[in-house]
Amino acid sequence: MAAPVVLDVDGRDVTISHPDKVVFPAVGHTKMDLLLYYLDVAGGALRGVAGRPMILKRFVKGISEEAIFQKRAPEKRPDYVDVAELRYASGTSAKEAVIRDAAGLVWAVNLGCIDLNPHPVRADDLDHPDELRIDLDPVPGVPWHQIVHVALLARDVLADYGLTGWPKTSGSRGFHVYARIERRWPFKQVRLAAETVAREVERRAPDLATSRWWKEERQGVFVDFNQNAKDRTVASAYSVRATDDARVSTPLYWDEVADCRPEAFTLITVPKRYEDLGDPWEGIDDSAGDLDALLELAERLGPAEKAPKGATKGDGRRASTMPLIEIARTKTKDEAIAALDTWRGRHPEAAERLAPADVLVDGMRGPSSIWYRIRINLQHVPEEQRPVQEPLIADYSPWVGYSGTQFRRG
Repeated sequence: MAAPVVLDVDGRDVTISHPDKVVFPAVGHTKMDLLLYYLDVAGGALRGVAGRPMILKRFVKGISEEAIFQKRAPEKRPDYVDVAELRYASGTSAKEAVIRDAAGLVWAVNLGCIDLNPHPVRADDLDHPDELRIDLDPVPGVPWHQIVHVALLARDVLADYGLTGWPKTSGSRGFHVYARIERRWPFKQVRLAAETVAREVERRAPDLATSRWWKEERQGVFVDFNQNAKDRTVASAYSVRATDDARVSTPLYWDEVADCRPEAFTLITVPKRYEDLGDPWEGIDDSAGDLDALLELAERLGPAEKAPKGATKGDGRRASTMPLIEIARTKTKDEAIAALDTWRGRHPEAAERLAPADVLVDGMRGPSSIWYRIRINLQHVPEEQRPVQEPLIADYSPWVGYSGTQFRRG
């Protein structure tokens, strides 16, 4: 590994460790390549993160291994990195990092952050979000054109209820639409407003979108409103994602959305786009709207139905209306897919009848990282041919051996 180097970032000296460390093996991009990318788009990236507490999602061993979610900012940090203390319903609290300038961006990336994950609040008011975030999350098998169609519908719903939508690719499989809001409502009401957007999008296009809470009941594009819960963060504008091709969560103009392709926006292509076109979100901070109309609609609609009446287990937990079996719990996604392959080998006839959306791969939040659960929805398998629930192929628990001293997400 190369020796540390010192970058002069707007008059601040920032030490970079292992600048030649390869972060994206498939394309050869190094940590220094990633740092220079963020400096090229610093104005746009800071528009999404500056002044906000953020979780440090650290890929300390590269993108081939799961990230560590570090809520608490390091005790040893430069004086240009602030903190804000967030408190949670669980009774826990965390002093999270708050960056305000390009040197802060470089500091975070040097720690192993690839994407940036800020909360939808400013450090000077942690109880009232200034962003409503819509995360369009397609079930497996949904084509890209359907996702962008739903994004355009979300824009229309927001506009009909007094808000301006700002679109960006997620850098992964989905799409994001943000709306700046006045800082008047607590998280609970912001989440309710987002859920109301989701329900209205589903009402307008039930064959394309869903607001169903339970994963096994979803079809099409899930309009994920729960990203507005207090403990949730979303990869911000201009964040590079941990994909083989280093894709970027890229802000767009609305007239680009219908024909955009997520693979077109990468660490290599976005700086030139930024130089040529500027930042499509440049005016986002001047567009704050109110939630009154959406909250009035929520009151008219009444509570969303979470589960059919009587659909509970003996212990009071919700029982799925779908024929679900669980096959594995694993530390990594690769291990989860391997367990799925094992199950398919044991039950080839049932496996052949599964639709893509019948395989439920759930990323679950552990104390410091994501772990994975694999479930199978047997709805398309004739009842007499359905495999029964068997002992789990793998049964990982992130809590075994956990002392509470490691990095924590929640």
